Amino acid sequence: MKFEPVTSRFFEQATESLAYQLLDLVLVHESPEGLVAGRIVECEMYQGPDDKGAHSFGGKPTPRTAVMYGPPGHAYIYLIYGMYYCFNVVTGEAGLPHAILVRALEPLVGVDVMLSRTRNKSVASNRLAAGPGKLCQVLGIDRRLNAHALWRPPLYLARPMSRWPTYQVARGPRINIGYAGEAQAWPWRFWVVGHPAVSVKAPPVRVESPADRTEEGEHA
Repeated sequence: MKFEPVTSRFFEQATESLAYQLLDLVLVHESPEGLVAGRIVECEMYQGPDDKGAHSFGGKPTPRTAVMYGPPGHAYIYLIYGMYYCFNVVTGEAGLPHAILVRALEPLVGVDVMLSRTRNKSVASNRLAAGPGKLCQVLGIDRRLNAHALWRPPLYLARPMSRWPTYQVARGPRINIGYAGEAQAWPWRFWVVGHPAVSVKAPPVRVESPADRTEEGEHA
């Protein structure tokens, strides 16, 4: 199966707009073990330097976060708990450290390769990438792909071969950022309503159709 990457210009838009549009896209990795790809069904946006939930809070670049201060459309990949990688899309203009964490995928291509990479061989295929750590594990994503431009192989975002069935987008608070104070409650997590691959079931702040979408940066 052949996927066509988005262009670099796709990333030249506001972070919130991009978060919604990621739910229309496929994340593809042309890995050494074979092509793996999945539909993005859940993501969270982080908007430093004023967002206490963001690694870039405070606006002081570090070797870890340097890529977030560069141009949009590159991968920001980091390690958590000493064992799991997380994949983010850098957004915002250069110098504005925004990023979107991709939290879950619906596996589309290379399910056998994904299964070979997971420890839980009995997991249902639609739960293989239901979480940011699981996602990177089954897609073979690690720090070697940090700062990679996401409009070219081997790791890139692509439009689907055909349109997804009509869906709604839920939005609610982000997950596992208790350290972020009031920012923890901001409804900056987005997911496809009712999709079985979404990582965590939680009540949304609201459910939206495209016509309902609010302006960038609203905290609600």
